[in-house]
Amino acid sequence: MSISHVFDTYAKTAQGRIMHFDVVLDDKDEAKALAYAKAWLESVGVQDAVVTQENCLFCHSTEAPPELRKQIDSQGYAIYKLEGCPK
Repeated sequence: MSISHVFDTYAKTAQGRIMHFDVVLDDKDEAKALAYAKAWLESVGVQDAVVTQENCLFCHSTEAPPELRKQIDSQGYAIYKLEGCPK
């Protein structure tokens, strides 16, 4: 059983839209979580979103579900979309 760490994250686009998602990774590292949040936003075409360390905070540790575990194993992190995120 591998424990992962969840970082509760909010990003705001230039148009004022709020996106809420979790960054899940195996390291309890705020700087990595923030970098992964920014990388994911760029990968989904939301380059204008602002996310800061104050909006990407450690929430809890847990065993990642299988679909998130696959993402972590392949790219180092997973994103769990909550609100306002692209499909």
